[in-house]
Amino acid sequence: MRHATSEVFPPEVISKVGTYVYRLIDPRNGETFYVGKGHGNRVFSHIHAEAKLEGDEVDNRVSRIRETHLAGFEVAHVIHRHGMDDATAFEVEAALIDAYPGLANVASGAGSDYGAMHAEEIIRRYSAKSAQFSHRCVLITVNRTVEDRSIYEATRYAWKMDMAKARKAELAFAVVRGLIVGAYVPEKWMQATQANFPGREDRPGRIGFVGREADPKTANLYLGRRVPEEYRKRGAANPIRYTWSS
Repeated sequence: MRHATSEVFPPEVISKVGTYVYRLIDPRNGETFYVGKGHGNRVFSHIHAEAKLEGDEVDNRVSRIRETHLAGFEVAHVIHRHGMDDATAFEVEAALIDAYPGLANVASGAGSDYGAMHAEEIIRRYSAKSAQFSHRCVLITVNRTVEDRSIYEATRYAWKMDMAKARKAELAFAVVRGLIVGAYVPEKWMQATQANFPGREDRPGRIGFVGREADPKTANLYLGRRVPEEYRKRGAANPIRYTWSS
């Protein structure tokens, strides 16, 4: 049977808890299926599937919550760490996302370029030469999406980007853990819909591109290079970065 749980934090508790990171847990098997950062009563709105997210994250998280409720149980939760500033909470969230594979989270979390890696990966990353950009490039972090599809497919779809600025990009790079692993020439940017991208689901408010691999001479300038630190601010959650300002 579903058990009664606290629905809100009392006001006097909210002021003391501050910013926190939480896990949502399926009581049927004890599996953590979502990690989030919040303040106030965000954890409770997520437990009851009231918080608004978009796309895959909604489908995965909300469907799990609804399945749990239909089975007669309440989603369990743990406030994993509280009383943090936002920067610290972003780091804790990212570390937990790394620690629990198969989460409903779509994004890797802020600071994911500094996440779980084998020692050899760390050596390759910091031993790699820094990229010097001589083109207008959009840097797209695909740490999680590249696990399920090709580098090109993970890179081209679907992102919250300004269409006008995206169309100025000469190259689009796939970035994994701070290294450039794919270089593409975007030939056409379009709204992220099934009509424009057959076989992919609609992602309202997002765009993607159709393109080709960069020619070998151009690709060799960048592939395997490390993204310079000025494009990889610690704590930044946005997977999109540009090498030009206007």
